[in-house]
Amino acid sequence: MTRVLVLCLVLLLTGVFALLNWTAFATPMPLSLGVTTVEAPLGLIMLGLVVVLSVAFVAWALALQAQALMDTRRMTRELQTQRELADKAEASRFTELRAHLDQALAEQRRHVEQQANGLAAAVAELEDRLDRRQALGPATPALAPLGLR
Repeated sequence: MTRVLVLCLVLLLTGVFALLNWTAFATPMPLSLGVTTVEAPLGLIMLGLVVVLSVAFVAWALALQAQALMDTRRMTRELQTQRELADKAEASRFTELRAHLDQALAEQRRHVEQQANGLAAAVAELEDRLDRRQALGPATPALAPLGLR
């Protein structure tokens, strides 16, 4: 944008210079075109050339800005698409992690339940043995190891 402002300032100064020296710009003089010679105002031809080049520069600058804007928009859309894909992939990973943790927790629960059942069975067996010993009466020593008779 600053380039365009500088160009406008230069054009304005060139225009002021041309107005101040209009008689010199409009004075016809012989100009060689290589094949022939013509009478034309050299100042006006040069002023016209400056205007054409300036317009071409402004058009080029605007086209460059438009292309940069379109590229930025395209990159923004692509970035948004990639961000959405990454979010979906991360959500999928969280879902997989949740399923894995649920499965591991279920296995731990089964393992704890099996150990609890085994322990309960062992306690029940010990209680049965104690009940049987108590049922037999005082003939069996209280300090004798369990399971030996």
